[in-house]
Amino acid sequence: MNTLFQQPLHVVNAGLASFADNLALAGGDVINLSWQPPALGNVEAGLALASLIRHPLVEQANEQAFHQYLVAQPVLVDVMTASSAISAMSQSKLILHAGPPIDWPNMCGPVKGAIIGAILFEGWAATHEAAEKMAQDGAIRFEPCHHFGAVGPMAGIISPSMPLWVIENKTNGRRTFSNFNEGLGKVLRFGANNGEVLDRLHWMKDELAPALKAALKVLGEVELKPIMAQALHMGDEVHNRNAAATGLLIKRLIPALLSSGLPIDTIQRVTAFIVGNDHFFLNLSMAACKAMMDAAHNVPFSSMITVMARNGVNFGIQMSGTGDRWFQAPANPVEGLFFPGYGVDDAAADLGDSAITETAGVGGFAMASSPAIVKFVGGTPADATNNSRRMQAITLGGNPAFTLPALNFAPTAAGIDARKVVDRGILPIINTGIAHKQAGVGQIGAGITTAPMPGFIDAIRALAEYV
Repeated sequence: MNTLFQQPLHVVNAGLASFADNLALAGGDVINLSWQPPALGNVEAGLALASLIRHPLVEQANEQAFHQYLVAQPVLVDVMTASSAISAMSQSKLILHAGPPIDWPNMCGPVKGAIIGAILFEGWAATHEAAEKMAQDGAIRFEPCHHFGAVGPMAGIISPSMPLWVIENKTNGRRTFSNFNEGLGKVLRFGANNGEVLDRLHWMKDELAPALKAALKVLGEVELKPIMAQALHMGDEVHNRNAAATGLLIKRLIPALLSSGLPIDTIQRVTAFIVGNDHFFLNLSMAACKAMMDAAHNVPFSSMITVMARNGVNFGIQMSGTGDRWFQAPANPVEGLFFPGYGVDDAAADLGDSAITETAGVGGFAMASSPAIVKFVGGTPADATNNSRRMQAITLGGNPAFTLPALNFAPTAAGIDARKVVDRGILPIINTGIAHKQAGVGQIGAGITTAPMPGFIDAIRALAEYV
């Protein structure tokens, strides 16, 4: 000890950066460690976390859940109306929405606008005012898409007559669903509900869906993981960039459409619609990711996150070991790029089920494969790569089916571990579109957000009660 201060000091500072600054000014060799107490300093949550770290039951459960996620094989098998695919939708006036549960009075503008549009589309009301009254008076039942194995982008609205993609996990036979992507502009998922929107929805139901169903009869089942994997090598991250994946799907669909016996003018309209929408594959990507995450769900004692979803007010997560219980917190703001004329004050809170892609290890977790995405969501290509690397610190492993060329073909980080999120203070990253807070205005930008920490803390405390 007597010689300690007679030699050069090498200091590691944990905590306040100002301490490190002072040491550096004094000529010390100092490394500042960015550190904060786990669980945002919540002592009870910290003790719950400590009880779960390296717990044999949790470790074994996570190994099982992660394996079931890895071996899932989502395959496009059919196109069906929602009322045919989801039995509950044929029994009552049920409308599904994105995110965790929420009541009509608390819904954001885009979700309310989309619900009104769905009521008009179904013919349950003739005017916007009558549709809104139905929603206010409790004549319509609202449930999250996730409660029925479904997902939808942004408002995520699914009503009984809407066509759905039907995805089957060939490993366990379970099915998941997603609605069709309408394209950009004035669309239902952003709360638009005028005549143009409703006419497009009717065309999608009456012509697009039957044509795609006919094409699938010719084409047969379509494995989705290989398409997603190839798209990752072509510059997509299959959340906010789906240009390559949509192109790969088109290569399969068009020959099947031409062999289907459909009228040539129908094929022309259907092809033009798909070719004109680079996001057409998004809903298939989401349903495939839902199938993979459902395979890992309901494994007792597992701390693996199987759902992340937002309703424009709250961000909700579900954890494998706690079943269908939601853990919610106010949605974090989105930091990104806004279209000309719009800013932060115009934006709705984070919205949509599309974070299921990040939950499955793609989207924001795979941004290293899509450096061009930063032109849409902000940042630099280096940021995109760093985001993918950072997610490795909070996951159970990597998915060898999805590899990232920019990281020497490393597998995408996958299997979000709630314990690691709370312990290390690193939040799952999500790249997302930004909706205007008023119904029908549409998308006003895109950016990066994170899942809020309080939901993960609550999940850890709940899991500790089970173990």
